[in-house]
Amino acid sequence: MTNGVLNRFREFFNRKSGLGYVCALLSLYTLVAFHYPFFDYVAENVSSDFSGVWLVGSLAIVMFALNYLIYYLLLFCGRVVGKSIVALSLVADAFCFYFITTYNVLIDRSMMANFYNTQYSEASSFLSWGMLLYALLLGILPAVLLLCKRIDYGSIKGFLCNLGIALAVILAVVGSNYKSTFWIDRHAPVIGSKLMPWSYTINSFRHFNHQRKANQKEIILPDAEIATDSKDICVLIIGESARSQNFSLYGYERNTNPLMKAAGVTAIKARASHTNTIGAVKALLQHTPSRTLYEVLPNYLSRNGVDVIWRSSNWGTPPLHIEKRFSKSALKKLYPEADDSFDGILFHALEEQIAESKSDKVFIGIHTYTSHGPEYYSNTPDSFKVFLPECTTVEMANAKYEELINAYDNTVVYTDYLVHSVIEMLKREFPNRRSCVIFISDHGESLGEGGLYMHGVPMATAPAEQLDIPFIVWTSENAATKVKDIEEAGHYHIYHSVLHFLGMQTPFYDETKNIFE
Repeated sequence: MTNGVLNRFREFFNRKSGLGYVCALLSLYTLVAFHYPFFDYVAENVSSDFSGVWLVGSLAIVMFALNYLIYYLLLFCGRVVGKSIVALSLVADAFCFYFITTYNVLIDRSMMANFYNTQYSEASSFLSWGMLLYALLLGILPAVLLLCKRIDYGSIKGFLCNLGIALAVILAVVGSNYKSTFWIDRHAPVIGSKLMPWSYTINSFRHFNHQRKANQKEIILPDAEIATDSKDICVLIIGESARSQNFSLYGYERNTNPLMKAAGVTAIKARASHTNTIGAVKALLQHTPSRTLYEVLPNYLSRNGVDVIWRSSNWGTPPLHIEKRFSKSALKKLYPEADDSFDGILFHALEEQIAESKSDKVFIGIHTYTSHGPEYYSNTPDSFKVFLPECTTVEMANAKYEELINAYDNTVVYTDYLVHSVIEMLKREFPNRRSCVIFISDHGESLGEGGLYMHGVPMATAPAEQLDIPFIVWTSENAATKVKDIEEAGHYHIYHSVLHFLGMQTPFYDETKNIFE
């Protein structure tokens, strides 16, 4: 029995199959194995009459023919190299399919930006048996079969004939659906993000092109004049994936912010400019909305005489040209006694660096990681696990909702402690200096609402959970300034508010973006 099966496998791999047959199988497999989310979305958003059914069928035909065309080109022209590329695409399809079905993410440009900027520590947090099973059965196994299969590549005439037929089918079907152009255009951001292998391929090119433009030398802004002689300390804490819905300062029924509330902070209603870290942090540190990279806040302050200290356990920050920039590993080398398991190390011995500064104006930027998923439970020390039991699986869709919320809320409790610790340090160590602490998140977070998890949904369709963010401000009693009564603020208020607090006058200062009186 076993020998018979082995002989059949040997016969299958030794027998040559025509290139057209192999490409048709590959295209059909790609269509069936990886596109349930695509067709599910389309079916929910088209009418149930004949036109809707025809549109669904047409999309299936076009996808089959387009993938057939690309597979044929790669395999005929690339042979072994082409096989390797297609095999890798199958594995990539499997991983993308896992993330789409498990976290309901969209594979768009911003998601690819997140992927290419993800560090090992974050990527490893997503590992699960489910992911490995998807990769093995849907990606690696068919990839190995393709690599082992002998192919009869045929002649140039056959090559041209197959390409011509595939193109003709695509053009004919597209032409028959010209009336659906508006529907396709309106839903393109979503349906395009669910197409394999096109979503990650095209959006990878879009990301690198965007990075090429964005990473051109930043535009230097006009010089600033320091108009006050007071000794000021401004601390900006950038939260990660913190949504205001789970902050008791914004009316959440759980008391997740007892320490900040006792400190008398002001909570401003705020909305994120992006739902991904890279875009949001760039916006936080720029003076105006722009695709162009202007001189970001830390660079500008440093160039104009402010002592800038930057500490981060996160990534996605625009290029910083400052001397005092510290990662968690760098802080661990400076302070071997500090625990680098959590974001608390970012705040360790901060008073020492401030005290060593010879400048009257000090700006501290702290970029945290505390509320980043999917392993929320791993971001908080045991002493801050107020809400139990916690979710400890990375497959959030399979978790109990109450446990998922518990794990996330504990990150908010820890954030409350970290922000409060800075406030208390400034009050204790620098009572004679004007001080302020600003906490603002890069974006919010979905925790299963509407079937969505984490963040990264395009702004046009992003839910409130990913957009509504905390913007919390504390000022010392001797600061002689209060927070304005603002209906709503956002990322672009940071630059101008910091300039105002530090007493810096610039030609581009915008009083409407200043939160202080």
